[in-house]
Amino acid sequence: MGAEQSIEARAATGDRAAFTALMAATKADLYRFVRRYVGDESEAHDVLQESYASAWLALRRYDPARPFDVWLRSIALNKCRDWGRRRAVRRVVRGVMGLEAPEAAAVGDDAPSPETRLDDQRRAEALQRALRDLPDALKGPLLLATLEGRSHAEIASILGITPKAVETRVARARKTLTAALGQASGGDA
Repeated sequence: MGAEQSIEARAATGDRAAFTALMAATKADLYRFVRRYVGDESEAHDVLQESYASAWLALRRYDPARPFDVWLRSIALNKCRDWGRRRAVRRVVRGVMGLEAPEAAAVGDDAPSPETRLDDQRRAEALQRALRDLPDALKGPLLLATLEGRSHAEIASILGITPKAVETRVARARKTLTAALGQASGGDA
């Protein structure tokens, strides 16, 4: 009765300072997740902002008994999926990920040779394409497991599926990525 409310409970009542503190505590991890999902730094910042804005607007529905980061991750995952749908529509018009041209990366420094950088860039782009092309049902669980290091039980809670379904989806995602990267290295080299 006389116990002090948790920061999550205070945020759920609309306490801006508490929400700001929760944002500060979750921003780095959530940004890494979103960045990996969308594959573009500036787009990731936009999606991150949308995630926090949506979380603020949905605070009435947050249950302080649940972990805040799990609830927030669910919102961010939905925003990533929304972004992916919008990007699929724009892809035909804008082209695919032309943001890191080799000329832009060739700034003079003590980095590896241009050939090595180009090979590394091609591998990174192939991985980004393969991740981007994964179905949402596989991409979310894979990124939560590998990037975030979350357990299957945590992922199941975030996605609203069973831990066994998480295990299956992560395995399928890995198999799909391995096949896509194998085709990319065989066809591009």
